[in-house]
Amino acid sequence: MRDRRPSHKTRERPKPAADAGKRVTLPRALSKLGYCSRTQAERLIAESRVAVDGRTISDAAAWVDLATARISVDGLPIAAEAKIYLMLNKPRGLVTTRHDPEGRPTVYDCLRDFDIPHLSPVGRLDKASEGLLLFTNDTEFAQILLDPVTHVTKTYHVQIGRLLDDEEIAAMTSGIRHDGEVLTATATRRLRQGDRNSWIEVELDEGRNRQIRRMLEALGAECLRLVRVAIGGLELGELPKGTVRALTEAELQALRRSAGMERARR
Repeated sequence: MRDRRPSHKTRERPKPAADAGKRVTLPRALSKLGYCSRTQAERLIAESRVAVDGRTISDAAAWVDLATARISVDGLPIAAEAKIYLMLNKPRGLVTTRHDPEGRPTVYDCLRDFDIPHLSPVGRLDKASEGLLLFTNDTEFAQILLDPVTHVTKTYHVQIGRLLDDEEIAAMTSGIRHDGEVLTATATRRLRQGDRNSWIEVELDEGRNRQIRRMLEALGAECLRLVRVAIGGLELGELPKGTVRALTEAELQALRRSAGMERARR
């Protein structure tokens, strides 16, 4: 009689291909390789200027395997750019964009010595804000840092035009309503204060527009200065204002840990 009892031998599930996560749309592939933006890639594809494995592709929805595909534009092969990770101590008065239609100075004025065409800021600091701003051509790394799911904290030192009492400081972490939206800081503490103004430290794990300024507005307090001093495990430190430098390997690893990335890939 045939034994119908379940076998104790564990049945192996098929393993996913090692490079399964490398299958992306062709515009995204060109972006991830640092060649151009997705919008620019879509235009190149529509103009039949992009080929994969020797075959011209005119469909922007086509999928490719980054691990094996041979991609070329205008007959020239595309190779991945070396990954670059920079930090800038942004001065007040610069806008976070490459080109400003109003002709205002931008953060890219601080990057003149870096001839890297696809270098982009990771998030933004508004014109009146200062401090730590990251730049990279690693789009995957940037997206993970900006993803609200990862909850990478940003720490700010804020000068206020009056003294805040303990109740007001506590309100920033319990939630403050502004324009129908509840805004909440992860942590807030008093740093120092004088007779007429004070400095506080504010930690956020979300990126709502002008969040700290709006919270202070709701409290009737004027924001005199706002300086971002840390992103996750990366600190601004003593980097001079307007200066750019590359991240060290240890700093990059600290950022990756903050974002929950298991492996570092440069």
